[in-house]
Amino acid sequence: MPKRDARVDAVFHALADPTRRELLGRLAAQPSATATELAHELPVTRQAIVKHLQSLGAAGLVAPTREGREVRYALTPDPLDGAVDWIVGVGAEWDERLARLERRWPRPRADH
Repeated sequence: MPKRDARVDAVFHALADPTRRELLGRLAAQPSATATELAHELPVTRQAIVKHLQSLGAAGLVAPTREGREVRYALTPDPLDGAVDWIVGVGAEWDERLARLERRWPRPRADH
């Protein structure tokens, strides 16, 4: 199993919530947005959006930028690379395990 990484754990924790995944999708489709703008698009309060954005920020998935009185959030997808690497590593381990099983107990071939 791939080595445990706190940054990857934070990404998976952030992605575990459907509202946070929706926020990431919306930020991927536009350069940046405020919590108020995002709250207008979702059935969640602005305060809840801010908390979700803070969780995404803690995982490094969004970056806040202050513009006057507003805070704009932008997607920062680089931390997803670590999560993808972890998934690929686990997949490779399972592929190897399945290949060993196949070598040990080959499936019967259907000759037609």
